[in-house]
Amino acid sequence: MRVLLVEDDVALSEAVCGYLHAKAFVVDAVQSLADARAALLSAQYAAVLLDLHLGDGDGLSLLPAIRILKDRPIVIVLTARDQVTDRIRGLDAGADDYLIKPYDPGELLARLRAAERRRSVGNAPVLQLGNIEIDLSRDLVSRKGVPVMLTQKEWALLRVMATRPDRIHTREVLQDALYGYDDGTDSNTLEVFISRLRRKLGRAHIQTLRGLGYRLAFSNAEE
Repeated sequence: MRVLLVEDDVALSEAVCGYLHAKAFVVDAVQSLADARAALLSAQYAAVLLDLHLGDGDGLSLLPAIRILKDRPIVIVLTARDQVTDRIRGLDAGADDYLIKPYDPGELLARLRAAERRRSVGNAPVLQLGNIEIDLSRDLVSRKGVPVMLTQKEWALLRVMATRPDRIHTREVLQDALYGYDDGTDSNTLEVFISRLRRKLGRAHIQTLRGLGYRLAFSNAEE
C-alpha cells in the first residue's frame, strides 16, 4: 500500500515513515501543499495522510485535487485541531477519517488497515485463494494452514494485489508499491519479486496478462 504523508513537522514525519515502513507500507513524505500536488500527479496512492496546518496553506485545500483523481485515495486528516467544528469541516470537505495529534501510531495503522479493507472486494479482511489465505488485518499469509514468511517488499507487493483481487494491476502500480518516488528501480526488479511470490504461494496464484499486468487467481492448483 502506497501512502502520501503531507506533514511539515520533520521529526513526526520521520517517525511515522519509519513505523509504516516497518509494516510494509511505502510512504512518500512531503512538507508542503505544492509538493503534495506534484506527488499526486506522479504516483498512484491508496491513502493520503494530511496535516492541516502547513507552511503554504490549509491542508483541506488539497482535497479538490484529490477528489478528481481517477483512483481516489483514502484521506486521513492528522491535526492538532481538536474542536468538533474542525472535524466536521474536514469530513464535510471530503476527508474519510480524522486523527487528533498526538496520536498512537498503532491507531493510525488500524485506521489505514480499515481503509484498506473498505477498498477491497466485499470488505473482507481475509482473502481465500484456493489453499492460500491472506489476512490483510493481521499481515498474515498461510498456505494449507502453514504460515508463509514474506519479506517486507514481498508483502507490500502482495498487499496491493490482495486489496483489489478483481483488478489487473499494471507494472507501474506494482512498482509504486515497492518503492517511493525518490527511489530508483531496476527494470527487472518487479519480475524478481513476482517470481519469489510465486515460489512461496504457487505459480497458479499469480497470473501474467501480457501487455497488461498481473492479478491474483482463485485457484486450487499446486503449480
